[in-house]
Amino acid sequence: MLSEILSGNYSWFIALIIAITIHEFSHALAAERLGDPTPRLMKRLTLNPLAHLDPLGTFFMLITRFGWGKPVIFDPFNLKDPRRDAAIISLAGPVSNILLAFVVSLVIRFLPIGAISFGPLLIATKDVIGFLLPIVFINVSLAVFNLVPIHPLDGFKIVGGLLPDSYVKEWYGLERYGVIFLLFLLLPFGPGASILQSIITPPISFLLQIMLGFRIF
Repeated sequence: MLSEILSGNYSWFIALIIAITIHEFSHALAAERLGDPTPRLMKRLTLNPLAHLDPLGTFFMLITRFGWGKPVIFDPFNLKDPRRDAAIISLAGPVSNILLAFVVSLVIRFLPIGAISFGPLLIATKDVIGFLLPIVFINVSLAVFNLVPIHPLDGFKIVGGLLPDSYVKEWYGLERYGVIFLLFLLLPFGPGASILQSIITPPISFLLQIMLGFRIF
């Protein structure tokens, strides 16, 4: 029973909640450190998942193993360098997911073969790995997906913070078309994967192989 729960939809659902919570909390923490109290005032500077979950995104988690959280709002007028600091705030989310995935992957690598005792409980190592693997996979996937430079993903503001001043106006002019671009890339054409999936799968696979030492796909 335990093995079925940990290796099934429950583990993926929990892993998604953890990944989204860490991601959004890190945005809020970065904004706070850079001088903007807006996320704290909106009660987003917390690791309580309820503060970060979006109702529709949570529903999609349950039925598709894909979901999203409520975006963290920050006020650029509270930042010393709005464009640079917005890029740092945006980068904080994906970086936190990569760091969490790395730490959990180390735990997986050093788990003893056999069983682990938690007080009166004796849990098979394979059950623990079945719970931890989705955390690594989803955090890496969420990080890479959010680094795609299309609004409303984090990558858009990250690129905006790196561009020379002469290109900034044109770049942010693309913001209004971001959702259209994203939907186009998400739609599958023909029997194969979507364009976006074809783009992000290689870096996800590369990072997972480095962290876990074996290929997942």
